[in-house]
Amino acid sequence: MVNASSCKGVDYDSGMAKKLVIKVTAGADAPERCSQAFTVAAVALASGVDVSLWLTGESSWFALPGRAAEFELPHAAPLPDLIEAILAGGRLTLCTQCAARREITEKDVIEGVRIAGAQVFVQEALGDETQALVY
Repeated sequence: MVNASSCKGVDYDSGMAKKLVIKVTAGADAPERCSQAFTVAAVALASGVDVSLWLTGESSWFALPGRAAEFELPHAAPLPDLIEAILAGGRLTLCTQCAARREITEKDVIEGVRIAGAQVFVQEALGDETQALVY
C-alpha cells in the first residue's frame, strides 16, 4: 500500500529512509523498458528516495560519454537529463562483467559512474527498507 509518507522517501512508521535499487538490462534494443527504468529512478530521487541504478546488458553502453544522447524515444524525458539527475542525487553503477564483455574500463565511463559486481548488487538489494526492481 502506498501512503503519503512512503511517497516522500521516508516510512514514518519505521523512521527509516526508503531505498530503491533498479537494474536496467535494456538499452536501445527495448527503448520503452530502458526509458522507464531511468525515469523511475529520477522520479524516486526527486521524491527523496535513496536510489541506486545498475546498468547491465545493453544499457551498459549508457555509461559511456555521449551514448545517452543517441537514445531517442518520443514523449520520454531525454536520457542525458535523467542520467545527470541520477548522478547528482543517487548512484549509477555499471556491472563488472557487462563492462568487461564490452571492453569498457573505469577510464572510459562518465565521471561518477562506478563499476561493481554482483556482490555489491546483492548487498544493496537486500538492504533494510530496500525495494529492488529489474527492467
